[in-house]
Amino acid sequence: MDLKMLFMIFVINFSYITLNTIRFMLTMKGYRLIAPLVSMAEITIYVLGLSMVLNRLDDPLNLVVYALGYAVGISVGIKIEDYLALGYIMVTAILPSSTEQLNLPEILREHGYGVTQSFGQGREGERMILEILSPRKNERSLYKLINETEPRAFIISYEPKFISGGFWTKKVRKRNN
Repeated sequence: MDLKMLFMIFVINFSYITLNTIRFMLTMKGYRLIAPLVSMAEITIYVLGLSMVLNRLDDPLNLVVYALGYAVGISVGIKIEDYLALGYIMVTAILPSSTEQLNLPEILREHGYGVTQSFGQGREGERMILEILSPRKNERSLYKLINETEPRAFIISYEPKFISGGFWTKKVRKRNN
């Protein structure tokens, strides 16, 4: 058993899959310059690692270590993407109408969030509906702020693909250039 070779197979596939996961996330978020550059490094590492395993198929442990590097690479890639928190989220917070006196829209605006307020009718009466745009890096603090102010809020979030108009447009363009 060649431990050095097993370690190299693991590290190479770990690196490949970590880059693969990050490149996929960059591609999905529209990073048109950096995603292809990451893919160049990714495919180079992939060919190197795969050739190492294919040339040593006589030892099944090589394949097991290759698969382990794959699994760990995905996990680490996801953690890196969460840390980078690229892009924006759109959060819809639906509040009981009795929360109007809490003035959550103004509290959110004071914290720098873009908020559009409207009213709707729910099963149990009128509801305040807040549409909130936020950088993903602020996602957790936004949820915390909403829950501290109104713990009964119903919250839904998604990632917008296209943003145009409104006071956020200049901020979004600056970050994407």
